[in-house]
Amino acid sequence: MDIERQRIQDDLRGIVGGDVLCDRESIQLFASDASIYQLSPVGIVRPRTAADVVATVKYAGEHDLSLHPRGSGSGIAGESLGRGIILDFSRYMRRIELNHDASEITVQSGAILAEVNRMLRPRGRWYGPDPVTRSITTMGSVLATNASGSHYLRSGSARDTIVSMRVVTIDGQLLELSRHRPSDDTAEGKLALGIVEIKKRFQSELDKQPNLPASRGGIRLDDVVDARGQVDLAKFMVGTQGTLGIVLSATLRTESIPTHRGVVLAFFRRLDSAARTSVELNRHGLVACDLMDRRLLQIARETESELADVLPREAEAMLLLELQGESVDELNDRLKVVKDHVTDGPMGAFASVTTVDQNQRDLYWSISRRVMLRLARIPGTDSPLPFTEDLWLPPEQLPTALVAIQETLQKNQSTATFFAHAGHGHLQVLPFLNLGDTADRGRLLDLSQQIAEVVMQHGGQIGALRAAGLSRSYLLREQFGEIWQAMGQAKRLFDPHHRMNPGKLFGAVLQKPNENLRPANQTIEIVSDNRVLLAADKQIVQRAHDAGQSVPQLQVLQHWPPNATVSEVTRACNGCGRCRASDPRERQCPVFRAHPAEEASPRAKANLLRGVLSGALTVDDLAGDRAKAIADLCFNCHQCRVECPASVDIPKIAGELKAQYVATNGLPLSDILLCRIDTLAAIASRVPWFANVLMRSPVARWFGERLFGLSQARELPPIAGTSFMRYAARRRWTKLNPQGGLKVVYFVDHYANYHAPDIGRALAEILQQNSIGLYVPTAQYSSGMPRIASGDLKGARRIARKNVRLLADAVRQGYTVVATEPAAALCLRHEYPNLLDDEDAHLVARNSMEACEYLLSLHEGERLNTEFNPVPLQLAYHQPCHLRVLDPKQAGPRLMDLVPELQIERVEGGCTGMAGTWGLQQKNYRNSLRIGWPMISAMRSARVSMATTECSACKMQIEHGTGFKTLHPLKVLAYAYGRLPKVQEELGIS
Repeated sequence: MDIERQRIQDDLRGIVGGDVLCDRESIQLFASDASIYQLSPVGIVRPRTAADVVATVKYAGEHDLSLHPRGSGSGIAGESLGRGIILDFSRYMRRIELNHDASEITVQSGAILAEVNRMLRPRGRWYGPDPVTRSITTMGSVLATNASGSHYLRSGSARDTIVSMRVVTIDGQLLELSRHRPSDDTAEGKLALGIVEIKKRFQSELDKQPNLPASRGGIRLDDVVDARGQVDLAKFMVGTQGTLGIVLSATLRTESIPTHRGVVLAFFRRLDSAARTSVELNRHGLVACDLMDRRLLQIARETESELADVLPREAEAMLLLELQGESVDELNDRLKVVKDHVTDGPMGAFASVTTVDQNQRDLYWSISRRVMLRLARIPGTDSPLPFTEDLWLPPEQLPTALVAIQETLQKNQSTATFFAHAGHGHLQVLPFLNLGDTADRGRLLDLSQQIAEVVMQHGGQIGALRAAGLSRSYLLREQFGEIWQAMGQAKRLFDPHHRMNPGKLFGAVLQKPNENLRPANQTIEIVSDNRVLLAADKQIVQRAHDAGQSVPQLQVLQHWPPNATVSEVTRACNGCGRCRASDPRERQCPVFRAHPAEEASPRAKANLLRGVLSGALTVDDLAGDRAKAIADLCFNCHQCRVECPASVDIPKIAGELKAQYVATNGLPLSDILLCRIDTLAAIASRVPWFANVLMRSPVARWFGERLFGLSQARELPPIAGTSFMRYAARRRWTKLNPQGGLKVVYFVDHYANYHAPDIGRALAEILQQNSIGLYVPTAQYSSGMPRIASGDLKGARRIARKNVRLLADAVRQGYTVVATEPAAALCLRHEYPNLLDDEDAHLVARNSMEACEYLLSLHEGERLNTEFNPVPLQLAYHQPCHLRVLDPKQAGPRLMDLVPELQIERVEGGCTGMAGTWGLQQKNYRNSLRIGWPMISAMRSARVSMATTECSACKMQIEHGTGFKTLHPLKVLAYAYGRLPKVQEELGIS
């Protein structure tokens, strides 16, 4: 940390109760957002109270520092980036309060819109504006940008919902803004008086303004002075992007949830045909009208399997239309009228679908709400970039403007994807460019100016419905003409020294859209095994060599193939912030949900490694404690890898960060112990009675916590009297079977070997019931997942190499590798290929399956014996995170559904929070329970007294949190075959 940042950090920590971060690593995390820009702030403050914000504002004024309010960092115009102090409201200021009938709601700036609606829904209400990022966007951002969304035709924008707000002004005053009379008596009155004077001075120019969208943001003077002369300062502040004051909280109006909703999907052979039809449909009382082009439809088909049969491949465009009604019959009649209209004539839709079913409706809405975020999955060097994605056109001009924009793109030898809220004329155009290409960086500016010119020629606006930010503010002078000066007068009224989020909306100097871009053109050259040159481009490398200087090198510790280099994978994270979602139907990221700070988000790991690759951070920074703390906020559950819109392999990035620290500093004592837990268990299995007495001893557990960091609140699973490997040797399963037919090689995990050998026995009995050969290699090691999760890749690689060599030989002899522990299967399928640049590793990965997944594949091929005995039980099933990655089909419960009289209740409560050995550590115990509490609560609410899951760590957490006996599905299946009678006692069947 440089001297200036150290001074600022020390000063602010003395006056602010929240977090103050000025270290290099934190600066890197907050230097970017979901936009294509990067600006390094001087520091970050995460306020806990209004007093913290006031103190920060006053300090910034004394030291001439700019202030930049920030929510989730999901903005795509760079509106929350800056060189001064970032005020991150998303960490602490998240309170939500409902009034007596929920008609109004008071929210702090950091509250998440989706969480607001989850609180309102039981009261039959919701907050109307619904931007596509509502699962992560904060209410402060909703107000700062005057957010609207697909349902603007029904609900309007945030400006239409505001009642009052609390703000901090540039001089550190805390004001309650609502409707105020102009006067010199109060701070609010003076601001109201200033607005009235500016409005009078520019009234003639304001009267000349064309019919503009009521949902537009920016510094607006319309509709803020009522007939009695009162000024609605709260409404005036909405949409100003933090350039006039800092919003702490606001009171907003809510609306009733519609009784019935119906959706029409209409498919067209031409984009302009869909746009023309959207104009004609406005008279039908639509509440939403979204337009999507063929690229978005293609992504939807590829990423949402349920949509593959719904979306015709020949469709060049689609309209998603929604209507509401008080009765189903009335709604169906209106849907039929709309469907007949859109399919009428040669230019109409060639196919359409309608529904009033909630599940189908939600599925159709996922096309526009989720697919836009998945544009980053498009392969190739060119990516759809957000810098012209906020255009407004009079709806009747949309068809001709679309054609003109397409012609502009063709002249610039570029293409783009198109999305529109066509009902109210909001158009998003994302041109495909390569930020690593110098020529494309120049074209970025040309396209921005030319597309803006087309929009203005058609009576539209740029930066109308989202933030102008760093992308578009430079165009506002030309767009608003004389009104620009009125905006400047308002800026000087509220912020005379231009320290509130400068460079946005108004300013003497506004950046062009191709300035301050994220580093994207660094050349990564392999100069020796696993060594990567860090340089901005080849010229820097050459200059360093010519000057006899060394170029910094990072010795990557995992295998990064040519088509997914470390640089490409980290740059693939576009910072959209989707990994900050808290929707209970999703699981990413369990750690972030318990600790909602930026460093806990998956994207923070990509930002950190990208900082090293671009030279913003040094290689040595990865060996520091701050980098380790950030990397340790990932416990390798892999949920982000599955749910990331761009499919970025964040666990691999986090693994690289941890490995860099371990390579320099080694492992802490507690990690050394847990990484060698299989060795300790092997020793304990020699004297199991003594080991079990020791593990149950309060004194021994107290020493374990003090010396090794193991939580004494955890009850460790007892050591079995005989390990599974010894049992397998006695049964002669350790010999290769030279005969043909189906054959399985069992990859035995630590838990099934030393603690619960009945799991392995159950697998063996099931295989024998189905005449499948079994081979259990005696020389195999446990998977090594604890080493991988801790960053000990050297030790993990040694284990992986031995296991892969052994299993690859078996695969070549016709065996399929099967594991009963999801973490072990994940090692075989994903982690070992990352550790080994080895054909054998890929061979094993292609031929490895989790046990239930393997049995389900037999059933789907009609090769599984389904003659099960009845098992009159009800079991609650939890799907482990690692299995969710490996087996989206939920093989375990589907197999148990085949058992007569056995009822399986699938419990959806998210991650258990155990994460293997992570939850055993005392430092993680509370967070482990906090993460797992939704699952524990859901399990307790289930109408059962027993549970089932494939994961041994999840089993420990379920039993710890609920007291339910928890079994592996294989034991239930083996008992249903009549082959494992001892399970009867565990099942409690008399």
